[in-house]
Amino acid sequence: MSTIDFSSPRAAARAFTPKLADYVEAPLFSQVWQDPALAPRDRSIATVTALIAGGHVDELPAHLRRAIENGVTATELSGLITHLAFYVGFPAAITASAVAHASLGELAEATA
Repeated sequence: MSTIDFSSPRAAARAFTPKLADYVEAPLFSQVWQDPALAPRDRSIATVTALIAGGHVDELPAHLRRAIENGVTATELSGLITHLAFYVGFPAAITASAVAHASLGELAEATA
């Protein structure tokens, strides 16, 4: 069994399910993420929250990096994960914290 590279979840899906990857690209990224009703920064916070709550840690690294790109600081992500511990459970928050630390590394220190 080969290792799955989740640095780009869409690329990981495209190899086996190209139509699924197309659905993610359009309408999700070309329409939903571009809708001015919600800022990209807020969409990132909502997405990270949903991934942590759903236990979808494989896709979390890519979305944590996107959150940083969209203006969410590492300090805010840390606060979000801590806040979520009380709503989605401490195991989910601890796992998310470990994933964030491993995924963001120096990037997190630069945006803290």
